[in-house]
Amino acid sequence: MPKSVLWFRRDLRLADNEALCAVAALGEVVPLFVLDPRFLATSGAPRLAFLFRNLRALNDSMGGALVVRTGNPEEIVAQVCRDSGAEHVVCANDFAPYGMQRDALVAASLAKDGIDFQQVGSPYAVEPGVVRKGDGTPYAVFTPFSKIWMQHGWPAPFAKPSVKWHGAPEVMSETIPQDPPCAASLPEAGEDAAWKIWENFRDTALDRYNETRNNPDIAGTSMLSPYLRFGIIHSRSLLAELNETKAHAVFRSELGWREFYADVLFHQPRTVRENLQRKMDSIVVDTGEVAQQRFALWCEGKTGYPIVDAGMKQLLATGWMHNRVRMIVASFLVKDLHLPWQWGAKYFMEHLVDGDIASNQHGWQWTAGTGTDASPYFRIFNPISQGEKFDPDGKYVRTWIPELAETPHDVVHAPWLAGLLNPYLEPIVDHAAERQESLIRYKQISVS
Repeated sequence: MPKSVLWFRRDLRLADNEALCAVAALGEVVPLFVLDPRFLATSGAPRLAFLFRNLRALNDSMGGALVVRTGNPEEIVAQVCRDSGAEHVVCANDFAPYGMQRDALVAASLAKDGIDFQQVGSPYAVEPGVVRKGDGTPYAVFTPFSKIWMQHGWPAPFAKPSVKWHGAPEVMSETIPQDPPCAASLPEAGEDAAWKIWENFRDTALDRYNETRNNPDIAGTSMLSPYLRFGIIHSRSLLAELNETKAHAVFRSELGWREFYADVLFHQPRTVRENLQRKMDSIVVDTGEVAQQRFALWCEGKTGYPIVDAGMKQLLATGWMHNRVRMIVASFLVKDLHLPWQWGAKYFMEHLVDGDIASNQHGWQWTAGTGTDASPYFRIFNPISQGEKFDPDGKYVRTWIPELAETPHDVVHAPWLAGLLNPYLEPIVDHAAERQESLIRYKQISVS
C-alpha cells in the first residue's frame, strides 16, 4: 500500500481535518510533527508546554504512531519520506510569512526527490486572500470584510476518516520533549478537552455572549483561543453550531476578527513588525532609560492601575488574558506610557499560550492606531472607567491583586482617590495628563 506523510502543524486534531481526509485516501499515513528550531527559539514556555502536551495527546489518539523530529523542516520532511518510503506529503496551508517561506523551501526540497507535495485546507474557515473587494484588492477594515466573509461561507465540518497509520516505532521518532519550566497554570490538552470546553460554553454562556464577553469578572468567553491557535479544534466546527441569534452572531463576528487579521497579515507580511499605516512611522515614542523602567513595571503588573496590573498578573499566572483587558493594558502601554507597540506585542508572544502572530500583532496595532482602526485619537482607554464599567464590583482585580481584597467597590479601581495608596501602589503616571500628551503626538502626525 502506498505511503504518504501527513505533516501536522497548526492542526493537532483528527476531527474535522481536511488534510487528514485527503491523505487517508492515498493509502497508509505517516504522521509527522517537526520541532522547528526557529519556532522553539521564539516561543515562550507557556506556548511550548501547551504544544508538547497536545502532541502527547495527539500521539495517544493515534496509538503512539506520531513521528516527532527536531530540525530544519526543509531537511526533516524529505528525510522522513526516505525513511518511510512515502511518495506524497500532505499538509494544511500556512499563511503566516515565515510559514509560507518555509513551505516553499520544503516543496523545492521534496521536488528534488520526486515527492509530491500537496497543501489542503487551512486553520481558517475562509483562507486568507480569498475575501476581496470587487476590484480584487484586499479589505483593510473589518466590517466590510466581515460582510463578504459571511457571504462567501465555508464548508461543513469534515468527517473523521478511517486511517491506517504507518509511523512510530516502524519510523524512527524522537521522544516528545518534556515541558519547559513554566509557572503558568495551563488548560488541559487534547481534542477531548477542547470539545468539553466548547460544549460547556455553548450550553451555559454562549446565549449571553453579547452581554458578558467584555466582563473579565464573568466566565463569559469560550476560552478556546489556545485550542484554535494550535488547531486542536477548527473554527469551522464551531461555526457549524451557531444560529442566527444576536449572541451567536457576535461570537461568529469574533471568529471573523481572527480571520480578518490573518488576511491583513497575508497581504501585508511586513506588519509583523512594521506599522500598517505608514504615516504612523513618524509618531514620537519613548525608548530611553525612563521608558525602559516603565516598561518593566508594566510587565510586572506594578503600574498602580488595578485593571492593568490585574491583567498582567493574570497573564503571568495563566498564559492567558481576557480580551477586553488585553486592549486596556495595550492602550496603557502605548498611550499612557508612550512606548512602542512592538515592545508589548513581543512580551505578549513570550507569555501567551494562545500567541498567534496575526491576531497578536494586529490586535496591538488596532489599539495603537497604527493598523486597521480608524480612530486612534478616540481609542485611548481610561483604565479607571474601563475597570468600573467592565469589572463593576472589582471581582477581577481582587482575584489578581489580593492587596485590594478589602477595598470598597466604589474605589477599587482608583484606590488613591480615596487616600488608599497602601498597601497598593501609587500610579506611575497620571492618565489625564498622558492622554493629552498622546493627543498632541497624534495631532502632530495629522498635520505633518
